[in-house]
Amino acid sequence: MQEESLKSRLKSRGICVIIPTYNNAGTIVDVVRRSLEQCDDVIVVCDGCTDGSLQLLEAMSPKAEIVRLEKNRGKGIALREGFRHARQRGFAYAITLDGDGQHFPEDIASLLEANIEHPGAIIVGSRKGLETVTRSKGSSFANKFSNFWFALQTGQYLPDTQTGYRLYPLKRLRALGLLTSRYEAELELLVFASWTGVKLVSCPVNVFYPAPEERVSHFRPGRDFLRITALNAVLCLLAVVYGYPRKLLRGLTAFLRTAYSLFFFVFNTLFLMTPLVHLYLAFGEITEKKKYNLHRLINFMARFLLFKHRIPGTTYSESNPNGEDFSKPSVIICNHQSHIDLVPLLARAPKVIVLTADWVWNNPLYRFTIRCAEYLPASAGMDAIMPQLRSLVSRGYSIAIYPEGTRSLKEGRIGRFHQGAFHVAQQLGVDIVPMIVYGTGRVLPKHGRIMNRWPIHVEIDNRISPQELLSYGQTTLEQAKAMRQYFIRRHREISDSMEQNV
Repeated sequence: MQEESLKSRLKSRGICVIIPTYNNAGTIVDVVRRSLEQCDDVIVVCDGCTDGSLQLLEAMSPKAEIVRLEKNRGKGIALREGFRHARQRGFAYAITLDGDGQHFPEDIASLLEANIEHPGAIIVGSRKGLETVTRSKGSSFANKFSNFWFALQTGQYLPDTQTGYRLYPLKRLRALGLLTSRYEAELELLVFASWTGVKLVSCPVNVFYPAPEERVSHFRPGRDFLRITALNAVLCLLAVVYGYPRKLLRGLTAFLRTAYSLFFFVFNTLFLMTPLVHLYLAFGEITEKKKYNLHRLINFMARFLLFKHRIPGTTYSESNPNGEDFSKPSVIICNHQSHIDLVPLLARAPKVIVLTADWVWNNPLYRFTIRCAEYLPASAGMDAIMPQLRSLVSRGYSIAIYPEGTRSLKEGRIGRFHQGAFHVAQQLGVDIVPMIVYGTGRVLPKHGRIMNRWPIHVEIDNRISPQELLSYGQTTLEQAKAMRQYFIRRHREISDSMEQNV
């Protein structure tokens, strides 16, 4: 990621850098300077420095923001004050690194990539090559000791629980008032975050260890080790009475949410929709009015699910600045993240025909309904089904196509666009309406079995006329490539905005 785009992406996702420091005059200027090369928003917490660090920072150009603590109160307090300042400034995330020069600010890009893939998670730096550097026996033992107790207290293993190189979601840090004052605060924060359901993700980072005689350390082996031991004893007790019960309750809630959604879908499909469709179409001639009423029923069920019943654990928002109602036929193109992408699509208007995959066309749960609704299998080939599509458009229906052809494995990863949708629009002479869906792939990802809590957002963009489509490319291949890049850019912008609030 280049410097300009890195800084821009950090800003668009609301990410700042926090550097707590205590008497690191020999390294702090270099650490802050290199951090400013990666990120424009750097906050340095001077924890009662007495070695001239504050004066060195004030003389820097460009300058970082400085939070001054009059007395040395410990790293835990310094982090807490840095987090509070960042939240007051409106930041959503904070990357923390130490001021002693051990961490490489150049690894900020790696933490950003991890944040994009796992929004809302705490990204924990895992120092590479620790086994090859010369460390004191106490330091090596302390890391293994901390990793063991963390796994015992949370049921989760992290390879490096002692590193201070992390990315925190500021709105999900609920334990700020419980932080102890010194090194053990970082471990405590991880444990409480795990108990409250914050995802913890390990990310490899580089580390620099100077020669033993050059290192500056404020770790007091005897006293600090006793403090960590006492903290672990308290956390183990709390894990039994609070941490593990809450984790079990959270797992049970996720299971019930998924089971309820599955029951609701199967019940309405098998025992409500299919019998109603059979009864409605069994008597009398299947007229155009009957077909339209079937689409109205599908639209009603989708709207009920989206706006009334709601998908459990989700919130729904929509951007439709032009008030698109699909009263004029078009080809709707939509990115494909999840099974539930179809719900917001069908909720928009009754007169929408979806080109389906073979497994949907042949699915015993709802094949009768979708065939009666004149949905068509994309595998038949666009030219083969063109007469039916032309007839549907002449009757006022819009055609919905997923250009990717299959669901993406990860939310936000938009696959190659096939040319079919653009070929159909060209042949039928209708507009294209881009519909960008965010969040469904996090609620129910491909191959996922559990419904997750996550917001869903849909953006319905401006119509693109056949003449305007030529500005994307003269051929359908060029148009598909250009439209995919547009979807990638808009989905990224939506993600950056939405994921500051998760």
